[in-house]
Amino acid sequence: MTHGLNLAQQEAVNYLHGPCLVLAGAGSGKTRVITHKIGRLIQSGLKPEQIAAITFTNKAAAEMRERAKTLIGKSAKGVLICTFHALGVRMLRQDGAALGLKPQFSILDSDDVTSIIKDAGGSTDAATARQWQWTISLWKNMGLNAAEALTQANGDEERAIARVMAHYEERLTAYQSVDFDDLVGLPLKLLREHESVRSKWQESLGHVLVDEYQDTNATQYEMLKLLVGPRGRFTAVGDDDQSIYGWRGATLDNLKKLPQDYPNLKVVKLEQNYRSTSAILRAANNVIGPNPKLFPKTLFSELGEGEPVRVVDCDSEEHEAERVVARIQSLRAEGSLQAEGGQYKEWKDFCVLYRANHLAKPFEKAFRRANIPYKVSGGQSFFDRAEIKDLCCWMRLLVNNNDDPAFMRAVTTPKRGIGHTTLGALGTFASQSKQSLFEALFSNSLGSVLPAKAVGSLHEFGRYLNDLEYRAKRTVGAEDARVFLNDWLKEIDYEKHLYDGEDSEKLAAARWTNVMDFCDWVAQRCGGQIDDASGAVVAAETKTMLEVVQTIALLSTISEREGDQNVVTLSTLHAAKGLEWPHVVLAGVNEGLLPFKMEDDNGTNTENIALRLQEERRLMYVGITRAQRTLAVNWLRKRKKGRDMIPGAPSRFIAEMALDKATVKEDPREKLKALRAEFAKKSADGIAAAAAASEAHSRQTPAELGKI
Repeated sequence: MTHGLNLAQQEAVNYLHGPCLVLAGAGSGKTRVITHKIGRLIQSGLKPEQIAAITFTNKAAAEMRERAKTLIGKSAKGVLICTFHALGVRMLRQDGAALGLKPQFSILDSDDVTSIIKDAGGSTDAATARQWQWTISLWKNMGLNAAEALTQANGDEERAIARVMAHYEERLTAYQSVDFDDLVGLPLKLLREHESVRSKWQESLGHVLVDEYQDTNATQYEMLKLLVGPRGRFTAVGDDDQSIYGWRGATLDNLKKLPQDYPNLKVVKLEQNYRSTSAILRAANNVIGPNPKLFPKTLFSELGEGEPVRVVDCDSEEHEAERVVARIQSLRAEGSLQAEGGQYKEWKDFCVLYRANHLAKPFEKAFRRANIPYKVSGGQSFFDRAEIKDLCCWMRLLVNNNDDPAFMRAVTTPKRGIGHTTLGALGTFASQSKQSLFEALFSNSLGSVLPAKAVGSLHEFGRYLNDLEYRAKRTVGAEDARVFLNDWLKEIDYEKHLYDGEDSEKLAAARWTNVMDFCDWVAQRCGGQIDDASGAVVAAETKTMLEVVQTIALLSTISEREGDQNVVTLSTLHAAKGLEWPHVVLAGVNEGLLPFKMEDDNGTNTENIALRLQEERRLMYVGITRAQRTLAVNWLRKRKKGRDMIPGAPSRFIAEMALDKATVKEDPREKLKALRAEFAKKSADGIAAAAAASEAHSRQTPAELGKI
């Protein structure tokens, strides 16, 4: 099970009987180590069902599942490979009753949460509600409930948010709903407060592997400790140099705590990089060097020196975009000139990385002008489209009738003659009687606050939902699901709703296509063609419609739609974590952008600034180590700030790369011009050679031609 692994990787894979920390530098083969260790654990006698591998994204879980299947075979199917949130859902579905949660609870998306928080805080301002939401999320990730947040609040503003949090928690309980933070916080509460649940999970899990450990927050670490128990049979795989999510609660304290909480911790360093050239790694090591080290390490590569890192200075954002276009075109032209087959560079070999989403616009414009195909990574999720959210709310309501946010969207989409006045009166009645909207709908005394016609319309909607739920429970497998979904869409006349709501018939048709794709995807899941945890296409048991609906809120994209597109990638640095490309451009590497401005609002330095600068440096390190073969680092002499152009300065990180001797300062346009000239010369030489051959041929005598 250790064939093809280097010595450090073998050491990590073969250490089975205690806590293990694998410090996996960028490109050092951490997924390979995790999958091989799963195989080694099974080889040592552990059942696949006793092994859990926890990742941070559905995509990473899908990749790990596929690689485990390739390495181990059928045994991999029994291993629990999922995200922290998917594991939390599994625990709450099985044991949430101990917290008063029914198995059919709803998982709210970000828009639902914002709406509920606005209501809980008595605000109509979405921006204020999002700020409250952000603070509440941070508190939850720190393991604090509303009461604890109130005692630790700093200032009147935080105390006010803590009180909003208390009202928000009350509403979630009433709606039998959870938000994404609860999918870790509530399982932690289960494990802490219910010994029988804790014992059950500790006995069922013989070994837990955690990928991207440096990105865990305080709640996730406490959850891990309670899952593995006093035996501490876990493998944490991470890299302190790639911790870039401090702004959403991730903390390096979890790495510091491991040796303290587990004195017998085995630490293995993976320092050989299999991704990048030595020139790129040297720049990365130099940049990260000034940061304090929890576990010092230095990456090295045996892939050769490679091309030197390029530093490109640009006059403005538009000029930078033009230079990136020229660089991509010149590298592709250079590849097509090479004699060896397979050297030609495809569009998907290129990536442009930047600090923030708004920086993508100049590149999009320049790429469109140059007919360069591209995608913007981290764009709108399929599930964020209005038509998909409409259908998901209906489905949530089938599973959990107490889900008031889903009720409000379903009852008004499509419109069915139930207006805001009726819904307002129903909401007041439900609140006074401490019922959900659906429960209040069937109350005998509802007629005292609403006219008979309004009550009749509500009853008709309620009866239809009950009938739909009855049919959904009995809908099993892909074909039945397709029939169910098509009948449902016809019954609510959803296609007409889309076309009536759009001025553009083309746009309405595109939205209806999204609906059809979504229904086909749901049907496939009912047929067992797609695995719940990760989205990977595998064979599994058929499911009922309601079973499938319960998993939908966990997914952020329909991975089957994405495919392996041959396009240039535009991405933020944060979204690029864990990915790699042969040719990378780091754009806008200016002071004030990367690193982001290092001042508090009042302009005074604080201790936090040093920590923020360290995280910005790690972000630069992550960007550099996405590159396999070539890396260009751009900075702007002038950049936009609002409507003004302000002078720009190169980021301090460019100097820290220490490239003075090896750096090539280039103008890609000149290189492209030279390549075009070379193309023209080769073409001219070819024409001249053909002409000479033709002339020689024409001078041959018939006798000479006969000898040929």
